[in-house]
Amino acid sequence: MGSTTFYLKYRPQKLKDLDLKEIREGLLRIAKSGKFPHALLFAGPKGTGKTSAARIFAKVVNCQNLKEGEPCNQCDACLEITKGTAMDLIEIDAASNRGIDDIRTLRETIKLSPVKLKYKVYIIDEVHMLTLEAFNALLKTLEEPPPHAIFILCTTQADKLPETIISRCIRFNFRKAKIEEIVQGSLKRAVD
Repeated sequence: MGSTTFYLKYRPQKLKDLDLKEIREGLLRIAKSGKFPHALLFAGPKGTGKTSAARIFAKVVNCQNLKEGEPCNQCDACLEITKGTAMDLIEIDAASNRGIDDIRTLRETIKLSPVKLKYKVYIIDEVHMLTLEAFNALLKTLEEPPPHAIFILCTTQADKLPETIISRCIRFNFRKAKIEEIVQGSLKRAVD
């Protein structure tokens, strides 16, 4: 029998599960509009839900039964993303893959259509760790993205990102949740 770490077991699975009201409402507005930006920037301290929100948003853009902006968590797309088996959800750790060759590889593969989902979603974690050359290569991709690609850049140090990258993204500023927000979110999840 495998064990699951606490934070993975209780990771939010819907936008309504996110602790921060401003993040929850902002992403829900985008989801309900059906007009998905090609690049989002999630900036804030470690442990504030950036990667969880990115995975939920990947479900939002690919869900086959989106209801009022929320993923159904039952269709094939949602289940694959939740399980971590979706080939069209590409998570890149920029702390380990920070060079221009890594971004060039991304630029080559991004041209390919999604294998199964509607959108290929690239989550680049700790994006501030990219080299200047890698940022320049990424900028070219953000300026001319294929219609089937969405980037979610996550960082704890947005001040280290070039302004040219930031200007191509819709930015969400994450912060540590207050005790009241965590309790309220937990109660809401328990009722649902």
